[in-house]
Amino acid sequence: MPLGIGLIGLGRHGMRYARHLLEPLPKARLVAVCRRDIAAGTSFAKHHALRFYQHYQDLVADPAVQAIVVVTPPSLTRPICLEAVRARKPILIEKPLATSGPEADEMVRAAESSRVPLMTAQTLRFDGAIQALQAERGSVGTPRYLVLTMRAVPRPDILREPPDYAGRGVLLEIGVHLLDLVRFMTGEEVAQVRCELSGPGPGKPENLALVSLRTTSGLACVLEVSRVSAGRTGRLEWVGDHGQVSADWIGHRLSHLTSQAVKEWSVTDRPTIVAVLEGFVTALERGDPMPVTGLDGQRAVEVADACYRSAEQGGGPVALAKE
Repeated sequence: MPLGIGLIGLGRHGMRYARHLLEPLPKARLVAVCRRDIAAGTSFAKHHALRFYQHYQDLVADPAVQAIVVVTPPSLTRPICLEAVRARKPILIEKPLATSGPEADEMVRAAESSRVPLMTAQTLRFDGAIQALQAERGSVGTPRYLVLTMRAVPRPDILREPPDYAGRGVLLEIGVHLLDLVRFMTGEEVAQVRCELSGPGPGKPENLALVSLRTTSGLACVLEVSRVSAGRTGRLEWVGDHGQVSADWIGHRLSHLTSQAVKEWSVTDRPTIVAVLEGFVTALERGDPMPVTGLDGQRAVEVADACYRSAEQGGGPVALAKE
């Protein structure tokens, strides 16, 4: 029988998950949904013959729900995760895993102690351009540094609901993608950060983050994250002794620059949410570790914490705790 999925969160991003779950996946089916907007949630559930729950506790308790997907603001993920752990139900949580490192740590420890599978949906790990870039890393020779850029259009709703991200802005909201990619691309932990943040006014969440990181081996990584301009940019570049190779995950292209030539080619564009869901379901079916663990999600949030501490100190260096 297909795995019964309960989806908590039917906002803009949650609807993307819902559409893919309704297709459905070969080994999973959407059976229940939960949304804060009762009228919209009830209408959606009725239209698709799903069960609707106003309260996430009731969805978690539904026997037909065998696994849970959470696509809510991170301010809500901790209690939902702990409820799912108590019910012994596997859980997939859209990034960021939590609003802070201590919250993420509590979630991960609870899941591990109860042996409940927990996956963080760091979707960019599944992007075709990112994966193709990883395969091309050796073409630049010895890597000297990594540059990560993510620019998105302004979102006034983020400013209207700052509690959803604990008062934090673009760095936690979308920059957490890049903080995770540093670990994913280098295979190393982040040892030190320097960060500068700016925003639209006093007390407002930041809409621009400029970050400099060092990994445990000393590799430099430079990050730029913003919501200040029209259009979108998503780019990751390895710079090495023999050239430069970059991935554009918005345009689904790779480019390789050397002293002799520039080579460009397209990569397969596949919805990352589908790959995330398939990875989650397959790992459950096989009893394998999650392709992106709860600890992976925790580490990205802990790096974000260090960035915010650095910004509060005027951009000075902040070391991350060693395990």
